[in-house]
Amino acid sequence: MVVLAASIINKSGKALVSRQFVEMSRIRIEGLLAAFPKLVGIGQQHTYVETESVRYVYQPIETLYLLLVTNKQSNILEDLETLRLLSKLVPEYTLSLDEEGICKMAFELIFAFDEVISLGHKENVTVAQVEQYCEMESHEEKLHKLVMQSKINETKDVMKRKASEIDKSKIDKNKNDKGGFMALQGRIESSFSDMNISSNGGGFGSGSGFGLNADVESFPSKSKGRPPASATAPPKGLGMQLGKTQRTNQFLESLKAEGEVILEDVQPTAVHSRSSIPPTDPITLTTEERLNVTLKQDGGLSNFDVQGTLSLQILNQEDGLIQVQIETGGNPDVLFKTHPNINRELFSNENILGLKDPNRPFPTGQTSDATGVGLLKWRMQSTDESIVPLTINCWPSVSGNETYVNIEYESSGMFDLQNVVISVPLPALRDPPNVQQIDGEWRYDSRRSVMEWSILLIDSSNRSGSMEFVVPPADSSVFFPINVRFTAARTFSDVKVVGVLPLRGGPPSKFAQRTQLVTENYQVV
Repeated sequence: MVVLAASIINKSGKALVSRQFVEMSRIRIEGLLAAFPKLVGIGQQHTYVETESVRYVYQPIETLYLLLVTNKQSNILEDLETLRLLSKLVPEYTLSLDEEGICKMAFELIFAFDEVISLGHKENVTVAQVEQYCEMESHEEKLHKLVMQSKINETKDVMKRKASEIDKSKIDKNKNDKGGFMALQGRIESSFSDMNISSNGGGFGSGSGFGLNADVESFPSKSKGRPPASATAPPKGLGMQLGKTQRTNQFLESLKAEGEVILEDVQPTAVHSRSSIPPTDPITLTTEERLNVTLKQDGGLSNFDVQGTLSLQILNQEDGLIQVQIETGGNPDVLFKTHPNINRELFSNENILGLKDPNRPFPTGQTSDATGVGLLKWRMQSTDESIVPLTINCWPSVSGNETYVNIEYESSGMFDLQNVVISVPLPALRDPPNVQQIDGEWRYDSRRSVMEWSILLIDSSNRSGSMEFVVPPADSSVFFPINVRFTAARTFSDVKVVGVLPLRGGPPSKFAQRTQLVTENYQVV
C-alpha cells in the first residue's frame, strides 16, 4: 500500500488541504485533484475511481470530498480503512465542515494526517492516540515548569522578607534617632532650667538681653583647654549662678563624650552647624568628565559620549578679580563652550577664561554646588573603538547541567582606572555562583541577582584580567547588559589649568586643581 496524497477538496476540484507522502510536484497534485470531479459519475455508489496511473479512494463530507490518491498496486481494503479513520478525525479538528472551517484548521489537519500515514503507509493508531500525539503533552515539561514556578515563588518570598526586614530596620533607626533627639532636648531644657536668672535687670525684657552678663563673652576662650568635667562640676545642691559657665562647660563636655561635634569658637547667640567642612584652598579649580559608552557584546561601539566641565570655587571675596589660564590639549574632536559671562574672544585667542566685565569679580563663598561655578563645558563623540578605556568580553557556554561564564577585560594604556566595578546580571539563584578563577575580588548581590567584580586599580601591571564562574543552565542573554563603573585621574580633553592671573597685579594666586573622569552610563549590551 502506498498513499500518494490525502486531500480535502470541494466539488469543483479545488484543494483546501492536501498532504503529499511521496515526492510530487505541485502541478501534478493539482492536476490529479482537478481531474477527480470529472471521473465521479452521478448516482454511482462506488467509493473509488481508477485511472491509468492512480486510484482515487474518496468519501463525500457534506459539500466536500475526503480523498486518498494511491497507486493501483495498493490494497483497496487498507485504503478504505485509512479513509474511514481520516473521516473520523476531520470532524474532531474542525468546527464546521465547510471551506472556511477546513481552511482555518488546515495545519491541525495536516498534523493529524501525518500521525495516521507515514511515508505512504498506514500507522496502527486510533483516533484517541492521534489526538494525544498532536497535543504533544510532556510530563517532563510539566515537571520542569512546576520546578521553575516554585523557584520563582521562593525568590519572591525571599524578596518580600528582605524588604520587610529593611523597612523594620529603618523604622527602628528612626525611633532611635528620635529618642536620642528627645533626650538631648530634655538635657538642654534641664540645663537652662537650672540657671538662676535674677528678676532685677537680668531677665527677658530688661536691657541686658538674655540675662547673661559680660562674663559670657569669655566663654569661647574658657572652653579651650578646659579641665575635665569632674573638676569643673559644681558642688552638689548648688544651682548654676548667673554669669558662671561651669555648668555649661559640663554640659558641653557631656555632649562631646557622646560623640557630638562642638565648635569651640562660636558665640552663644549664633551657633551654626555645617554638614561639610569647607575647602581650605582659597581658589579651587575642578575638571570633571562624565563618560557614556555603549559597547556591543559581539564587538563594536554603539555609543561614545564624553561631557566635561571646568568649575571654579573661591572662598574669599578679595580673590575674585582673577583670570584663569588653561591648556586645552589640542584634541580636534573636543568641542568647547564657554559660560555666557565669559569673554569668548579672549578664550579663543589666548586660552584665558575671564569675565566680560574685568571689574566684576567671580562669585565667592560656598555655593550649593560643591564644585563651584561652571566656566567651561565641552563634549566629545566618536565611533573609534580604540579610544574606549575598558572593553569587556563575556563568553557564556552551556556544558551539561551547568553554564560556564568567562569574562575578561582589557584596558587602554591611556588611563589608569581606579575603583573598577563590573556588574554582571545573573539568573535567579538559590546559592551564590561558583567562582573558579578571578583577578580581583567578587561579591554576589542576591537581592538584585548581580555578580560584582571589583578591581581596585588597573594600571600597566594588569591591563587585562579574567574571571570564570559556574551557574545552573541559563540563556546567554541573561548575562547582559553588563554595567561598568570606574574613575580616573586623567581626562580625554586633557584640559589643564596653567595659572591664575590676578587683575590687580602682584604674584600669581595660589590655587588647587582637581581632575577626575567618572562613568555615568557604561554598558555592554
